[in-house]
Amino acid sequence: MTKVRTAIVIGGGIAGPVTALGLRKAGIEAAVFEAYPSTADGVGGSIAIAPNGQAALEVVGAREAVTAAALPVRRTAMSFGGRKVGLPQLEGLPALRLVRRADLYRALRDVALDHGVRIEHGRRLVAAEQDATGVTARFADGSTATADILIGADGIHSTVRTLIDPDAPGPGYTGTLGFEAVVDRPVPGEPGTMVFAFGRKAYYLYWSRPDGRTGWGANLPQDEPMTLAEARAVPAEKWLDRLREAYGDDDPGGELVRHIDPGDLQVTGSLHIMPSVPRWHRGRMVLVGDAVHAPSNSSGQGASLAVESALELARCLRDRPDAQAAFAAYERLRRPRVERIAARAAKVNRLKAPGPVTSALMPLLMRVMTKTVLTPEKNLGPEQRYRVEWDLPVPAGA
Repeated sequence: MTKVRTAIVIGGGIAGPVTALGLRKAGIEAAVFEAYPSTADGVGGSIAIAPNGQAALEVVGAREAVTAAALPVRRTAMSFGGRKVGLPQLEGLPALRLVRRADLYRALRDVALDHGVRIEHGRRLVAAEQDATGVTARFADGSTATADILIGADGIHSTVRTLIDPDAPGPGYTGTLGFEAVVDRPVPGEPGTMVFAFGRKAYYLYWSRPDGRTGWGANLPQDEPMTLAEARAVPAEKWLDRLREAYGDDDPGGELVRHIDPGDLQVTGSLHIMPSVPRWHRGRMVLVGDAVHAPSNSSGQGASLAVESALELARCLRDRPDAQAAFAAYERLRRPRVERIAARAAKVNRLKAPGPVTSALMPLLMRVMTKTVLTPEKNLGPEQRYRVEWDLPVPAGA
């Protein structure tokens, strides 16, 4: 029986509310403290929820709310040099779900509130103090909160990560900026089909929507990272000029970009990836989600891994006698899986912002990549068929 009875969860994005829901299911009272003064409307682009992520959401009663706000992606294809190859799907799994980040945040928040989780906005963490009896979080507005443990679900720029280890690495820039739009123009293919396209100068993707329009996203090479505020301060027409230059010769990428209205272009910001984090926990503090493992968006697993880790952390806290034993078991269970997926995604990510050598080798690299994705059971099966075994005790060796 765990000695942990209360928890402070820092961050109200994806991992935070799910962690709180998992902790409540494990008999631990949890409150979520979010830095933003309100919900995250308008923040971020679209997020994929893989079958393994959907299964994890089911455990805490959040799957239905999330999938109701999402577009099912039932077919995928890869395109290079105008050649499109349909990709086989894993048998017996639900469709990938594509959901706007703000809609996902809202759905998870509403489920958490319905289950009695307290969520407080405008509470930006600035410090934390630990002793033998608990941990006290101090916020920028001068308020405090005290509990048995503190969980950092505060994203890739985590404050909690620095409090745990002042020398912890920060996020690495992938060399690309993210953009999205809904284009008032159809593309060939059935609704719910997503195409991953490696253009001559940059990567993009597009998907057919039920309303006949086309969802579009791009990873535009950019030497220096920009904050979201900096990127959004650039007039949309200037970004569209760069996008037209990058995708002008691609089919259908160039055609789609030429039909994007400046008012419909959404800048989602610099794309980052977390390197391996040496310390996942210290004392009464621990990290979860993007704060400790954020693979590049090439993985298609960032949100799903965050949800899995939230559940696994709650499960370990349920089954271990104290926080230190639970945190150690949680890290042993999660680190190998998340770092393996991050390594796979990093290889793909290098194709999105290719240098001169990679560009020259792109046809060969794409042939190798196509062979890989054409054997999904071997390469993606272990990722997407994974399930957190909530109803079983944490193994003794973990």
